[in-house]
Amino acid sequence: MAVVISLDAGTTGVRAFAVDEAGDTLGFTYREFTQHFPRPGWVEHDAAEIWDAIVAVTRELLDTLTEPVAAIGITDQRETAVAWDRRTGEPRHRAIVWQDRRTAERCDELDAAGHLPLVRERTGLVLDAYFSASKWEWMLRHGGVEADEHLALGTIDTWLLWKLTGGEVHA
Repeated sequence: MAVVISLDAGTTGVRAFAVDEAGDTLGFTYREFTQHFPRPGWVEHDAAEIWDAIVAVTRELLDTLTEPVAAIGITDQRETAVAWDRRTGEPRHRAIVWQDRRTAERCDELDAAGHLPLVRERTGLVLDAYFSASKWEWMLRHGGVEADEHLALGTIDTWLLWKLTGGEVHA
């Protein structure tokens, strides 16, 4: 009987959950990771720590399974922004979490400058610090992240997929 694993990289920890074809639970593992609050309104995660936790909970879960794994799904905290080096897979900055408000003023500036219609047309989104683009801009302008041919940007799920596939998939 085939097994499906769900990997959940949440805001405070990661989970691995396995079900069989009938939807019966076969196993569950969980590990917390560190929340970093460098300033009021700022929230960061160490993406490498999240990866290490994903590997640990997945290995722990796999050790309990007797059937082959047919598929793995990923769910996560969505708008948490990661910048990493394509050569090494190592993060270039702590991930800026969806709750982080450091770019709120920049989003207001862009809105006041009349950029909201373009953002809505191209993305369907509003200008808000919740979304990832302003976080990546902050990393590039203020966080010491260099824009070079080895830079990769993505949300947590993008980075995890990239890591899980050995750098073959960036989606």
